[in-house]
Amino acid sequence: MARYTESVCRLCRREGEKLYLKGQRCYTGKCSVGKRSYAPGQHGQNRKKISEYGLQLREKQKLRRIYGVLERQFSGYFNLAERKKGITGQNLLQILETRLDNVVYRLGFGVSRKEARQLVLHGHFQVNGKKVNIPSFLLKPGDVITVKEGSLSSVKIKENIDNAGNHTVPEWLELDLNNHSGKVKALPIREQIDSPVKEHLIVELYSR
Repeated sequence: MARYTESVCRLCRREGEKLYLKGQRCYTGKCSVGKRSYAPGQHGQNRKKISEYGLQLREKQKLRRIYGVLERQFSGYFNLAERKKGITGQNLLQILETRLDNVVYRLGFGVSRKEARQLVLHGHFQVNGKKVNIPSFLLKPGDVITVKEGSLSSVKIKENIDNAGNHTVPEWLELDLNNHSGKVKALPIREQIDSPVKEHLIVELYSR
């Protein structure tokens, strides 16, 4: 499976804002965006005018990087969003939000989406009582995500569960710490998704 292996801090610097790709580190003084708010590379500090196409491309890249999705998979999600009823841009965000790795992160069982993806790959979670180790697995209302009983002995899992109570859980999800589980109550609406993107620009890009 292809994946991005370079520094994720470079991705935030390229977009010129925090994408919160490294969990708690992004909230500290160690954050690279706070230290160097310009793009990486030798020409990163040069200011240049961005075209309309450039703005649209940057929004697409930003959204891809926030959710850790590669280009081909992202295009597939856009095609799926376009076929669904409703507003394409909001459908796209809804699809990305209901990925299993993102829901694990939103529930607080992973400190970042990258860590949540790794925990899912290692088979630490069940969906409706069945083991699922596919980060891109799309959840639907009523689905219950549970930490596997055998995984509760993991130091990392235990630490995340202990801290999950201090984590802000979106309204469309329900966290049950006593049973080490979470539930998808409904599909998220745009107001419940805090991703800092202008999705209409992405729709315009794919409409070219």
